[in-house]
Amino acid sequence: MMMEMVIVGTISYDDIETPTEKASSLLGGSATHSGLASSFHLRPPPGHPPRIGVVSAVGEDFSTYHQMVLEDAGMNLAGVALRKGETPTRSVRFTESMGVLEIKNIDMNVLEGFKPILPKAWAAPDVILCANSKPSMQIEVLKQCPDAKINALDTSKIWIEEEFEDLSRAMRMVDVVVLEEEDANAISGEKVLTQSISSIISGVALHGGSAAGRGPRSIIVKRGSSGILAYLPCGTIALPSYPTENPVDPTGRGDTFAGALFSSLVGHDGSLNDAEVMRKAMVHATVTSSYCVEGIGTKGIRALGRGKYHARADRYRRIVGI
Repeated sequence: MMMEMVIVGTISYDDIETPTEKASSLLGGSATHSGLASSFHLRPPPGHPPRIGVVSAVGEDFSTYHQMVLEDAGMNLAGVALRKGETPTRSVRFTESMGVLEIKNIDMNVLEGFKPILPKAWAAPDVILCANSKPSMQIEVLKQCPDAKINALDTSKIWIEEEFEDLSRAMRMVDVVVLEEEDANAISGEKVLTQSISSIISGVALHGGSAAGRGPRSIIVKRGSSGILAYLPCGTIALPSYPTENPVDPTGRGDTFAGALFSSLVGHDGSLNDAEVMRKAMVHATVTSSYCVEGIGTKGIRALGRGKYHARADRYRRIVGI
């Protein structure tokens, strides 16, 4: 069965501590957060098959209940391998400002050495999103989706520091890269964001330099409370963040942003060249991720209703004048 969107990333169990809440063994991971956000925007009508396929690996300890959570949300898990061992785990703590993350422990477990094999019918989705995960896994999936209309990649500090060569290779294989401002500057060694973006797109800042080829043709930078800055073939787009009043837990905010953004591009051919389509997608991404931070783990996004979402989306559009 063909999928309109394919997501590769992690499915994990998270221990999370924030200034106001603490919980353990929560369903998490980049594929989980981006998948829940994507399925909110691409939920199939009752009786229709899922539109989103997920690629990952879980261990023997992965519960049937959590499998049902993902499937009931509208995800096809045919690309998720059940491997001998334990599901990936992560333990994190956030400071009072919610902006500084202390990673206490990450254990990839069954994802170590994992080489994903996609169902053949998934080779030509509208969008493939390589959610934040090991670059080697992202590369394997990209090679198996040669006919995807849009290839996108999200990444973070750990892969810049530990697997930069593979990350550079993956970034050269995609149309769009999504990353945090500090990570863009870390890749380039620059202090000015616009210079960082230019050097990544040209390939100069990637492993091997420009001689190894150009980088992605588009970059979307998440700037925290400062909003978003996107360099696209259709031009530059900047939007503010949504003013969330009561943040609880920022875990998965970036994954939620990416999932909502790229699911909004499904069915839009040539969307990277269409400023109106991209601006609308970025609005959806900003609003959706604002709900993610209002509950611990996946609680915020899983509790989100249509009426509540559209009310906030309308308010945000008025804020930005759209």
